Amino acid sequence: MSAPPLPEVFGNYALKDFVEVVSPGDISWLPQTAGWLWLGLLLGALLLRYGWKKLRHWHQNRYRREAAARLQQIAQDAAQDTWLIELNKLLKLTALAAFSREQVARLSGQEWVLFLNQRCASAPFSPDHCTLLARGVYEGTTVADATRQELITACLNWVRNHDGPANV
Repeated sequence: MSAPPLPEVFGNYALKDFVEVVSPGDISWLPQTAGWLWLGLLLGALLLRYGWKKLRHWHQNRYRREAAARLQQIAQDAAQDTWLIELNKLLKLTALAAFSREQVARLSGQEWVLFLNQRCASAPFSPDHCTLLARGVYEGTTVADATRQELITACLNWVRNHDGPANV
């Protein structure tokens, strides 16, 4: 069975000479002029430079993050008798990471604490903290918990805020 043949004129007679509208092609997202291309390249270069500087800053300050984490660990283990020794050792290692060995390695006592205070915009260590850092390790001084927390906070302040070559 086949369908009957269609007549010559089929559908609406008014639309006999109607031509179907063709939709335009897709619009390109690429810039059409050289100015937009140059602007895009300039913005891309600026973004790459900004990202590179941020990455370099993050990488150069890695020693600060590691020292801050170690300080938190020392604060939790503050019941030990060696916490002051560990604190001084950590400050020395942090200073060696930020400054040259010639500047840091020979320092001890009051010179050491003076060096630490001079490397911050506002000196984080009070005179009591200075005495404790300079002589407490050698004298085996016992310290109250409040003073211990203040000293650890001052050390954390120094680690985060000292001026140095890595502070770009």
